[in-house]
Amino acid sequence: MKIIATVAALALLGGAGAPTAAEVVQATPASFEIKQVVTVEASVARTWGALMVPQKWWDHEHTYSDESANLYLDPQATGCFCERIPASKGTVEHARVVYIQPPRMLRLVGALGPLQAEAVTGTLTFRLDPETKTTTRVTLDYVVGGYVRAGADTLAPKVDEVLATQLIGLKAAAEAGVDVAPKDNAGSR
Repeated sequence: MKIIATVAALALLGGAGAPTAAEVVQATPASFEIKQVVTVEASVARTWGALMVPQKWWDHEHTYSDESANLYLDPQATGCFCERIPASKGTVEHARVVYIQPPRMLRLVGALGPLQAEAVTGTLTFRLDPETKTTTRVTLDYVVGGYVRAGADTLAPKVDEVLATQLIGLKAAAEAGVDVAPKDNAGSR
């Protein structure tokens, strides 16, 4: 089932960055699968570099601290995709790295956003494939299963929309050639 509302909303935001495919592949009360694909006008290496610094592309509206700069990723197995919450001196784990194969695949396990309060597991995979020397196809898959009090199928369209926003941010960051040197996170844990 295509999520027409997501694509329409993204078009209003400047549709050129919208994923070429944004889809809730399946949804049940206990699970859902989302798949999105976008072509990035940047090499695989440059796109990978941007992917490694979510603080440069993750939308601040979908953080606990309201500041993307507080996000960090430790790009190794068991590494954290986490966020500092300076106001409360707290931290939050969004997901953890379970598989990383630079510069082609990053797989994280975590229940993002409101799913964190539910009894679910989510697996988020980013796969980067070269289309040409200067373009990269990014495929995002998010598979969630478990118990969701409101029903996973009711949350799937919103999660799809939020992840499309993140994918657009990644595309923009990679294409802009943002400084992708990750910060040293040792002092932020």
